[in-house]
Amino acid sequence: MALASKAVDILGSTSLVEVPDPIVGWDPSSDVPPVRYAITSIMVCNNSTPNPGHEEDGVTGFDLFIIKRGEARGPKNQIINAVQLPAGETFTFDSEKIVLESGDKIDVLGESPTNLSATASWMVV
Repeated sequence: MALASKAVDILGSTSLVEVPDPIVGWDPSSDVPPVRYAITSIMVCNNSTPNPGHEEDGVTGFDLFIIKRGEARGPKNQIINAVQLPAGETFTFDSEKIVLESGDKIDVLGESPTNLSATASWMVV
């Protein structure tokens, strides 16, 4: 099993997970098999310290995208939209199994303030 973790930012400049190509310039129509990752879980943690007197302090939203090779991030590949995560809480996405192939990726975008971290685990299949 492999893990990837990152701080979630508002620009999404780096992907949480990006499946590598088995060879440079890989062609999906070739006989070379793709690399496949079975995503077993994704967790997003709000690292802010909870404030019992003001529960709205530190609440931060995020979006999650599963992007097919060669496509741009956008509404058609968004699977989580503006989930509001309270300070000190963790969102777990582990009831659905997702299989990604070479060049596919998972992006997480957060609101400002940037107090979220995301972790994904997967197995090569």
